[in-house]
Amino acid sequence: MSETRALADYLVSARLEDVPADVRHEALRALVNYVGCALGGAPEAAVDIAVRTFAPFSGPATAAVLGRRERFDPLNAALFNGISSHVHDYDDTTPKNYIHPTSPVASALFAYASANAVSGPDFVHAFILGFEAESRIGDAVYPSHYDIGWHITGTAGVFGAAAAIGRLVGLDVQQMVWALGLAGTQAAGLREMFGSMGKAFHPGAAARNGYAAALLAKEGFTSGEYGLEGPRGFAAVQSAKYDLSKITAGFGRDYSLRANTYKPFPCGIVNHPAIDACIQLHEEGLNPADIASVRLSVAPLVMDLCGKTGITLGLQGKFSVVHGAAVGLVRGKAGLVEYTDEAVNDPPVKRVREATVAAADDPAVTEDGVVVRVTLKDGRAVEKRLEHSLGNLARPMSDRQLDAKFLDQAVLVLRKDRAEQLLAQTWKLDQAGDLGPLIKTAVPD
Repeated sequence: MSETRALADYLVSARLEDVPADVRHEALRALVNYVGCALGGAPEAAVDIAVRTFAPFSGPATAAVLGRRERFDPLNAALFNGISSHVHDYDDTTPKNYIHPTSPVASALFAYASANAVSGPDFVHAFILGFEAESRIGDAVYPSHYDIGWHITGTAGVFGAAAAIGRLVGLDVQQMVWALGLAGTQAAGLREMFGSMGKAFHPGAAARNGYAAALLAKEGFTSGEYGLEGPRGFAAVQSAKYDLSKITAGFGRDYSLRANTYKPFPCGIVNHPAIDACIQLHEEGLNPADIASVRLSVAPLVMDLCGKTGITLGLQGKFSVVHGAAVGLVRGKAGLVEYTDEAVNDPPVKRVREATVAAADDPAVTEDGVVVRVTLKDGRAVEKRLEHSLGNLARPMSDRQLDAKFLDQAVLVLRKDRAEQLLAQTWKLDQAGDLGPLIKTAVPD
């Protein structure tokens, strides 16, 4: 059996009762994190521009967008959910392949559930399956696919959205094969967009396009039979090296949700060790005014993904490890405010950032580690070595830390009491008879 058909068969036949309890709980953690991020990003300019641009072309307004009052057709709602949930770069990440896995899948699912009756168990199972499809396909082509410049959240995410919506609309195996093929022919996203609004467009487009692929397949719109493994299919065209066995290995036993992580800082995840270490130095009493220079020893991928210097915009700061280090040292925190245009151009932050250099000069430093060396104006040196950063698999965020992160973002668009109500509803999402009440709570008055 081909990889495409084997995956389709699994997506159609899998049962929620076979999913282990820890995986179900991790799915709820991912959805709590996602809803908070979607609400926090909902008032951002990127979402406003997308809404203003596409509103004239929307079909019947049957679907809600999390955190916004407007209604649209479900495909546009999926697009806007995806942009808002990723615009702050605060959504979850699987470090094994650097996919932001929940945004493409959940953005499509919440748009669908706002226009159609969906039970909590069905929603959660569709989410788990979409997450699994996207992650396994991403695993098969990583790192070659990512290294040559594809943004894997967009390219793999479209498969996850197609799988999740396909499950909800009841595709059979042949229709799911077509949905995966139609997703593959829309797989897109360029890493050149990092540091611009274009990056947040990727999970939005993946959510919308995957949703459309499932609907087309349901109506009998065909695709090639070998969308994943064909000689001109996704893997061969978009990756110089791939391992298709990773798509099918361990179905029903190995779940990618167990490898998911949640961000304590709204920026590229490879920046987190430097930020974490610099915040610790700040908390230990290091006076930023005494800093003469800073040197960061980081992993090579940090320089590849987040080596931006000479920045002037908040979005650029999300991909600048020297900016992350500077706000950690100067402000002792790296929240949403630290990635605004104002923070990037704040004189104390700018001074320390411009005195900071980063290099992949220590082979012992992993992608989850860092060595920070600070030279003070009086000639003294201070060093902080970190093996694992907060939020990664070795130091995961707790449920209660996710609660605090959720509320910090939700109150940007909802009253505090309503945000707390929504948080409680999301933790119990798997028990809901219908998602309608939860989605209604997530829309401002």
